[in-house]
Amino acid sequence: MRGSSTAILAATFVLWGCGASAGLASADPPAPAPEPKTTMDHDGTYSVGVDILAGTYSSAGPVADGTCYWKRLSSPNGKDIVDNAMSKKPQVVRIDPSDTAFKTDGCQPWQRADPASADGQTPGDTPPSVGQAQLHTDIDTLNGYARQFGAGQLPQP
Repeated sequence: MRGSSTAILAATFVLWGCGASAGLASADPPAPAPEPKTTMDHDGTYSVGVDILAGTYSSAGPVADGTCYWKRLSSPNGKDIVDNAMSKKPQVVRIDPSDTAFKTDGCQPWQRADPASADGQTPGDTPPSVGQAQLHTDIDTLNGYARQFGAGQLPQP
């Protein structure tokens, strides 16, 4: 019996020395996490810094004759709304790095409109076309509030 135990032990050392292993599994290293995107091409909730980068995004508005709805969230539960809008017009929204998530529903794809930096911050000035679109969005929002209280509309630039 002692001779067979020695033979098995010797065979194990030989196999181990050749690179064979009995019962040992090797795992591939985990795949790196995907980089956050600068586009949102379907309805859903996107985590800021995980799914998408912070920045200024624009959408051509609603799909078909529907309504485009979006909201910026400060918590993952979807209840703490920082800002939101429902519109039939093109939209521009600034998603801050402090936002937790961004939800979109019924909107055409969103594309980041400002240059990206490594930390997700926006370097430099806002491009004029984005600034003007944001101004129109802000005026539309203010006009909506004014209508609620019976006031007139603000002039368009």
